[in-house]
Amino acid sequence: MGLEVTKKALLELKCREHEQQADMKNANEFINSILGNASLNLTYIMEAKKRFMSIDPTELPNPPMPSYTFTIYDRNLFEKSKFNDYDSLFESRVARCQARANYLASFLENGNAIGANGTLTRPRDAQESWVHGKVPKTTSTNFISGGYVISFTLGTQQIKSYLLIDTGSDLVWWQCGPCKANKCYKQKDPLYVSTNSKTYRRLDCIVQSESCLTESSNYECTPYGNMCLYDVSYGDRARTKGWIADDVITFVLDQNPVRIIFGCGKDQMSGTHFSGEYSGIAGIGRRRIGGGLSLPSQFEADIMSMCLPRLFSGKGSIISFHTTPFQKTTSAELLPNFRYPSFYFVNLYKIFINDKEIPLNPSLWNFEKDMMGGVIVDTGTTFTRFPQDLYIEFRYVFRQEVRDIPLDYPTGAFDTCYIADPSGPEPKFPVVKLYFGRQDPNNLLLLAQDRVMVHNRGKYCLAFMGWHRSVAIIGSNQLQGVGLTFDTSANTLSFDLDACD
Repeated sequence: MGLEVTKKALLELKCREHEQQADMKNANEFINSILGNASLNLTYIMEAKKRFMSIDPTELPNPPMPSYTFTIYDRNLFEKSKFNDYDSLFESRVARCQARANYLASFLENGNAIGANGTLTRPRDAQESWVHGKVPKTTSTNFISGGYVISFTLGTQQIKSYLLIDTGSDLVWWQCGPCKANKCYKQKDPLYVSTNSKTYRRLDCIVQSESCLTESSNYECTPYGNMCLYDVSYGDRARTKGWIADDVITFVLDQNPVRIIFGCGKDQMSGTHFSGEYSGIAGIGRRRIGGGLSLPSQFEADIMSMCLPRLFSGKGSIISFHTTPFQKTTSAELLPNFRYPSFYFVNLYKIFINDKEIPLNPSLWNFEKDMMGGVIVDTGTTFTRFPQDLYIEFRYVFRQEVRDIPLDYPTGAFDTCYIADPSGPEPKFPVVKLYFGRQDPNNLLLLAQDRVMVHNRGKYCLAFMGWHRSVAIIGSNQLQGVGLTFDTSANTLSFDLDACD
């Protein structure tokens, strides 16, 4: 009996060894395939930068989309004309990322809860003038530094407009003519004029009180015409004021008009100016059951899927609601956080650089007690940020794992950079492995090459940063080309590597 048990145990051990060897072989083949798809070849990069800068944004393909599906583009495609070269354009993106991080740091962990509309209350002068009527006693501050825009078709006249998207906010708004003098910024898209749209309706905040979110200081139901007034300020001091209305957006492929509630922006000039490259902002914060004004909330969509175009891509990709075209083989769990309900928190469990584990503070995945800490997936933050103590260890191990490439001086916001040798072979940098929930291949997000490094000013730099907060943020550079499926019914975020260019 004992001999049989021993033989069985040895057989099981042998089987496990074979399985581990097979898993290692499959993992190595997978890593090699990832390295092949994510080129850091210098010739390719320089040609891709030139090609990107030469694209005419007015000729971008914008195919008709089925219901609840939009085309998504890199914001830089629309702003590159302001810059002489790609590196200058890239540095503006880094600056936006820094500004968003500074703003997020100004309220994260300060003990104030962010409402379900994704805003932070601050006092203001009650005598300040309003678009119409009485002024609310407080206003709220939001945060915006989105790197992607989506194409909308607005109103009866089907005005084509681009809106910046933000995973951290709730309100959808766009500039709404007719505009008073010096109240609307100059935009490149045709201006939506509410009086020209036969389907436009201004919200009656008494009859439709559930759509005027007066529990937030962003909104006020005024007795002057029963209007629901809104006032939203952003971290860069840009500001939009107006009233809440609804109109149809049309999905051109099947000519399906869908009515949505939006902020009819009547004054965008009271703060720093918005970019004229887009007409407004579309909040795509986490779905709120029974209310909320984000697109997932209004569409009553448990599923939101998107694929963020790669850094040098001149192509559009898609963002869809209710359905996903992407595989869901690798998944993280979406965690609730009552302090920041619009954000997408995930259960990051372990980090490896190649096969070297980086120790994690348990607060990154176990924050139930006080809702502090945690890991956010945020498309508005370009580069992933770790708490400073974690980042120092991460950076140290990464540098130790880099072979035969000399470390160079820091460049701008990047502290770990290597000289790009034009005559040398394509460099191979360490891979970064993120495990969610447990150490399992089905919970692994594998990052390699251009999801780990960025090229700027003749150097390859580590595309991760540290900051003095206990919250970690997984940014869009690490998620470029990845098919993302946010499923708030199953509470999962799934990753499909290399789902788009």
